[in-house]
Amino acid sequence: MRKSLLLVLVMMVAVSVFTACSGSQNTGKGTSDGGSGKEEKVALSLWHNFTGDDLRARTMREIVDNFKNDHPNIDLNIQAIPPDGYKARLKTVAAANEMPDVFLMWPGTMTKEFQGGDLLQPINELLDSKADWKSGFLPGSFDGFTIDNQIYSAPMGLSPTSILYYNQAIFDKYQLQVPKTWDELIKAVESFKSNKVTPIALGNKAAWLAQSSIISSLGDRVTGSEWFIKAAAQDGAKFTDPEFVKALELLQQLQQAGAFQEGFNSIDNTQMEMMFAQGQAAMMIDGGWALTNLSANAPKEVLDQMGATVLPSVPGGKGDPNTTSGVVGVGLGLSKKVEGKKKEAAHELILAMSGPDAQKRTLEANQLVSYKVELDESKVSSLFAKVYKLMNSVQRTPVYDAILSSAGADAVNNGLQELLMGGKAQDIAQKIQDAQAKSIQK
Repeated sequence: MRKSLLLVLVMMVAVSVFTACSGSQNTGKGTSDGGSGKEEKVALSLWHNFTGDDLRARTMREIVDNFKNDHPNIDLNIQAIPPDGYKARLKTVAAANEMPDVFLMWPGTMTKEFQGGDLLQPINELLDSKADWKSGFLPGSFDGFTIDNQIYSAPMGLSPTSILYYNQAIFDKYQLQVPKTWDELIKAVESFKSNKVTPIALGNKAAWLAQSSIISSLGDRVTGSEWFIKAAAQDGAKFTDPEFVKALELLQQLQQAGAFQEGFNSIDNTQMEMMFAQGQAAMMIDGGWALTNLSANAPKEVLDQMGATVLPSVPGGKGDPNTTSGVVGVGLGLSKKVEGKKKEAAHELILAMSGPDAQKRTLEANQLVSYKVELDESKVSSLFAKVYKLMNSVQRTPVYDAILSSAGADAVNNGLQELLMGGKAQDIAQKIQDAQAKSIQK
């Protein structure tokens, strides 16, 4: 009797265990893979240009790697394209309507052209679902990414494009003051040149540098912002007007005075930055993006000798001299074709790369951001801290290629290369005028 009772109890336990196991297996059948318990993978493509060895590029690649590790269900196909070739590659796939799912893009003209080509979708839904993140951006941060109240990206940085970097040790050696006026700049150039010191490092191989970092700010000194906005819109101003021709002539005067090293059109901006970092030039006119490269590669004693200011004032100029050209930084665009689970994955990636934690890490990588983050100066270079303070004391003016059409910006880029090789200012102004006017008429 006892044996029979014991056998019954054993059978009851076995049945219970089998039932429990069966129930556990059945709950897995509701998962997206049909019962394996694993979440279905989502394929997502990402294009970016964080290929360098600067602190910002390294940080962004780390953020992407962290995202991949934290999201094993997302199969991320990454195209990392060097900066000088990135825009051209992106415009090529845009022309063929073959955009990657998520991609780095610029505010202003690029956003307008991609939106006009029906290649983008807004991210309002994502921003509104993360109210704390959205409210953390500085005023005006979304302006360059906004069309008809639709926001197409969130800025991942802040890019003053025209900063006059200088090596104080070299200035002290030749008993010179950092120039505040155009005449002082020319005299400093002449003095350095006579002492066989390169006055200003320039790397204009990719053509955009002279446009973004020099003429955008120098032009504003001469013409003022209002004139430029009208000329870009072909509304009461033209690039053949005397004030713009004067701006071109001032840049040419700088070159003719011997400001730049030989071969400036054959090296890129990264090589230019290394030249300045190694003390081979007294000055460099570059954007805020240089900080992360300089901070990563220049010795601390050299960094501590570096300073930063805005371009000098010009005689009779209509623009405010206490300004620098600049825009909010790049942001991630979302292809119009992305939907469903892929869209959810894309939103997670955009948040990971431009959310509050990414903004903090970006700032600590010596890259300015358009986000409310308190700077811990112990985590950045002394030069970055100086530029951070400078940017809080000056206003921002337009960058030419953020306002001009692509054709107009190309005409400026190519025209400045020609100007610096001896071309006539009036002829180059006419080419810029023709290109912008033609593109506006379309």
